[in-house]
Amino acid sequence: MCPKWHSAPFSIGKTKTLPYYSIMETTTAPPWQTVVITLLSLSVGAALGATLRYYTSLWAVARFGPSFPWGTLIVNIVGSIILGFVLSLATAPGERALLSPTLRVLLATGFCGSLTTFSTFSYEAVVLMQEGRNLFAVLYMAGSMLFGLLGVLLGLLLARLVLR
Repeated sequence: MCPKWHSAPFSIGKTKTLPYYSIMETTTAPPWQTVVITLLSLSVGAALGATLRYYTSLWAVARFGPSFPWGTLIVNIVGSIILGFVLSLATAPGERALLSPTLRVLLATGFCGSLTTFSTFSYEAVVLMQEGRNLFAVLYMAGSMLFGLLGVLLGLLLARLVLR
């Protein structure tokens, strides 16, 4: 089941749906208005996250030099902390959820999504471990690393073929 105007909730296996809820699932606003709110929330969050990533990387190179990707490491760690915090507040059971769906989209998907994709990877791996699905967690982490690196190598090879 994939809602029409946005990303579908991400499910792992048959037991757990990760909390990437849409605004459309929780509002009575007209669909066009909900789409506009979602797009604005994503855009504002993404602009802020991308800006922070860029300036963090510039600062890290100026502070520590270019020999190690300190900026990327910093935003990956900070983004993981922020995503864990935001989704914990946003998905607390029952009436305890402290963030609106709009703020959830802005912070989790927009801001953390543009700041780092590592935060989502880390969150999903932790959820698998919390569910006691340790083998799946290890396979997910190893597969993401291995196939991510292989994907980059494949992209480099394809670019070389195009540039010949």
